[in-house]
Amino acid sequence: MSIKFGTSGWRAVIADGFTFSNVRKAAQAIAGYVKAHHSSKKTPPLVVIGHDTRFDSREFAASAAKVLSANGVKVLLTERDTPTPVISLQVIHKKADGAINITASHNPPEYNGLKFSPSHGGPAAPEVTKEIEKRAAKIRGEVEEPLSSGLKCRIEQFDPRPAYFARIKDLVNLSAIEKARLKIVVDVMHGTGRGYLDHILRESGSKVILLNDNLDPLFGGHPPEPAKENIKKMLREVKRHKADLGLGLDGDADRFGIVDENGRFYTPDEVISLLFKHLIETRTRLPKVARTHSTTTLIDRIAEKYGIEVVETPIGFKYIGEVLMTGGCIIGGEESGGLSIANHVPEKDGILACLLVAEMVAERGRKLSRILNDIYREFGRSYPGKLSVKLTDEQKARLLNMLKNHPPKEIAGMKVVKLTADDGYKFALADSSWVLIRPSGTEPLIRFHFEAMTASKQKKLIKYCEDLIRSIRSQVNEVHPPEED
Repeated sequence: MSIKFGTSGWRAVIADGFTFSNVRKAAQAIAGYVKAHHSSKKTPPLVVIGHDTRFDSREFAASAAKVLSANGVKVLLTERDTPTPVISLQVIHKKADGAINITASHNPPEYNGLKFSPSHGGPAAPEVTKEIEKRAAKIRGEVEEPLSSGLKCRIEQFDPRPAYFARIKDLVNLSAIEKARLKIVVDVMHGTGRGYLDHILRESGSKVILLNDNLDPLFGGHPPEPAKENIKKMLREVKRHKADLGLGLDGDADRFGIVDENGRFYTPDEVISLLFKHLIETRTRLPKVARTHSTTTLIDRIAEKYGIEVVETPIGFKYIGEVLMTGGCIIGGEESGGLSIANHVPEKDGILACLLVAEMVAERGRKLSRILNDIYREFGRSYPGKLSVKLTDEQKARLLNMLKNHPPKEIAGMKVVKLTADDGYKFALADSSWVLIRPSGTEPLIRFHFEAMTASKQKKLIKYCEDLIRSIRSQVNEVHPPEED
């Protein structure tokens, strides 16, 4: 199996494509990359290695550490499973050449993955991952597990928590949270966020009802993604305990899930919009905000009022991270549940997102539902949606070929006014609605993202996407009719 990096690292099914042999091959390629790009001849390259709570993640991380050490790379290995944003911060804090993170983030339990972050701490750019892929492809035969006698550099275990907690104190108004004495349900989804989000909130005086803090590589039988369908217990517990908030994290704590006092789940689009306006009003105003193609244009309407430039990027937080690294960007976010802010890591941070929501509720002294209603009254409501569909390779090829060569001029009765094709196909419509169709970068799916300006137009966009899916499947079946028994 060849090692290919998608939107957020290389991922595969455990014991199928994701094996110790392939992890060692990827580690060997990364060792070659960091040595080639290391600037000092006096000191060895330094790489931070961490992992999530998936099956054998610790063992995969240890195997990668040995390969790097055998290649003359010094390794700092986190002493336990560690959130992705914490690993990202450590790259910057330790002035490392990069990081290896053994994680498949929010993917189903049968997956694992390897993510490489270069010296800036954010996701690797395509040119970096392509170089690593080429190095891996040139490796012939097995990369054997190095013996202890073959290790050239020390593998040192360390605790990354103190540095992260210190950074959070600089970024979040914890004293406001302490004064508010909030009651918060926290769901860490059997992942790396336990001992981070719940610890910070308790230290800040909140009453925390903690869910799913035990290690379970099956994640309770569903993907460790804090989507509405996966956090039903948190929805119930918020109402049962009459809590102020429900805050959830995915398996590696880079994505967030937010629930208000009524047990209503907030989409990432709503959360990013809320925090964007909150940061404008409580921090030094900066000239830019960043969002991906698939993220709500409610952000644009807020930005227009305050004279802030909107930078729209392809999907993948690496592109948001690039904008954050250039400076002057107050917040960057994507509708899949990731965000970061100025003066922090150029990587998704679900812990930070949850704490900023708690700060916002605490500082304003208002329920989250009322804060959101204020936003809608001022800027209007949007009606986003998303469909994820499995298609055969032939169906996928037919769909993408049709969109490329025969793009629609009208969708659901609305004229297409602009087509953007740098990451899938995004159709901007005459009334500011839009539809984006693209292959997933992390799973074998085609994703349909859309946003309408009214509920009735949202239904029309859903029907358009469903009709298109049926049409593509029907066309392929006509060419290759199913065999009769």
